[in-house]
Amino acid sequence: MPHIITTACIDVKDGACVHACPVDCIYVGGRMLYIQPDECIDCGVCLSFCPVEAIFEEALLPAGEAHFLAVNREFFGPEVTGWGEPGGASPKFTTTLDHPVVAAHPKR
Repeated sequence: MPHIITTACIDVKDGACVHACPVDCIYVGGRMLYIQPDECIDCGVCLSFCPVEAIFEEALLPAGEAHFLAVNREFFGPEVTGWGEPGGASPKFTTTLDHPVVAAHPKR
């Protein structure tokens, strides 16, 4: 089960989790960070580095945040970036794009 980044990351994008991830599966979007679910190895290191508690194990997603499982997955699909499984976050895979749910979220 992958880890999921949720609402609390929108307009925060602290980035500590990006640097802590041993497999570079956390990517930078316009207003939040996204975990590529097929690249995540479920180690949980990112959890301890997120200052806003925006990351959850899939099985522990709060009910109101469950849709972020699809938000993270779809960010990498043709609907948003088309990146698929890039194989590791890098400056090449940074964008100002966001999933429509994130883009529509009120600014903080």
